Amino acid sequence: MKTFYSWYKKHITTAIFIGLILGIFTGLFLAGRFEPVLTVTSLIGSIYMNALNMMIFPLVFCSIIMGISSIGNARTTGKITAGAMIFFLCTTALASLAGLIIPRLIHLGEGVKFEMATSDIQATEMTSILDTIKNLIPSNPVAAFANGNMLQVLVFAVIVGFTLIAIGEKGKALLNVIDSCNEVCLKVISTVMYFTPIGVFCTIVPVVEANGTETIISLATQLIILYAAFFGFALIVYGGSVKFIGKESPVKFFKAMLPAALNAFGTCSSSSTIPISKQCMEDEMGVSNKITSIAIPLGATVNMDAVSILMSFMIMFFANACGINVSISMMIVILLANVLLSVGTPGIPGGAIASFAALATMAGLPAGVMGVYISINTLCDMGATCVNVIGDMAGCVVLKEKIKLED
Repeated sequence: MKTFYSWYKKHITTAIFIGLILGIFTGLFLAGRFEPVLTVTSLIGSIYMNALNMMIFPLVFCSIIMGISSIGNARTTGKITAGAMIFFLCTTALASLAGLIIPRLIHLGEGVKFEMATSDIQATEMTSILDTIKNLIPSNPVAAFANGNMLQVLVFAVIVGFTLIAIGEKGKALLNVIDSCNEVCLKVISTVMYFTPIGVFCTIVPVVEANGTETIISLATQLIILYAAFFGFALIVYGGSVKFIGKESPVKFFKAMLPAALNAFGTCSSSSTIPISKQCMEDEMGVSNKITSIAIPLGATVNMDAVSILMSFMIMFFANACGINVSISMMIVILLANVLLSVGTPGIPGGAIASFAALATMAGLPAGVMGVYISINTLCDMGATCVNVIGDMAGCVVLKEKIKLED
């Protein structure tokens, strides 16, 4: 049993692919027949999504507080951390903006029709930026959690996070409790993710059965455009940063980072790629261990550029597909929340699911889109993690040049 567990853990990405492919073919085969099978798959799929959804709010709340806390503590380490944070936050903002503008320009998702396999529950849609600002601070934080008001939960987490930094030692006990809660949330999510092959199979079957081949073609087109945006962003933003700020050859950089990028693509985990990223930058690019020891672990926590692109992309795609108009004010809200959420997104497989659920709630998307997103999450997550790791290493090259100039 232990041997099988080790093998399964190592090959879970392959298992998820198999579950996805089997789910697509099963959904096509069951179209209009074998209703009991569809009922069972829908039930199991709903249980899987509920298991993920139950941890969304506590995970987002705790991870953002821990992220802010680590940033505050890291500032004391000096210029390297400050420079890394500026680089990561600037590129994350650019990534969020690109993810919102590109789908809007090409009208991505328009003409696509989804028949949701689960009941559609519309979240309250924010139509005015003034109303949004007015309701930012929750008068009752418990009610914000109970009512599913993610924006108020985010603001509450930010307030608590910076307050804990301000009071210093006196807040350490509460910070330890939140850290423990965060670890519990991550453990629950990680455990649920072991059932992802089954969950993917059971969530995609009803979707394919309800929508047929047209949906599959639409999602495949979406993934191709998404990957083009991912690697276009890496080439332009990271390659440009390495060349013009880091004063290094982009060709040399992209060759040096390849082992780490491929590992990230296969494992869907930026955290597990940290040792390889450090080795690539130190051995091939001559970056000091002083820089890589701070910038790469920090990047694995806060640098989620591709996740930011992914979230914005998916929100715009599903909004257009569902006929929901995303106003300019809503785009601004999503952009700001996206930057904050991507800082708090854990660097583990499936970590982006909670972020998508939070942003989908803000955008007023129907609950049924979660089933479609989860079914393709692994395919999206592989490319996103790969690009995030490339961004971590690009930050190291930039810091190598900037720190040297300052000294």
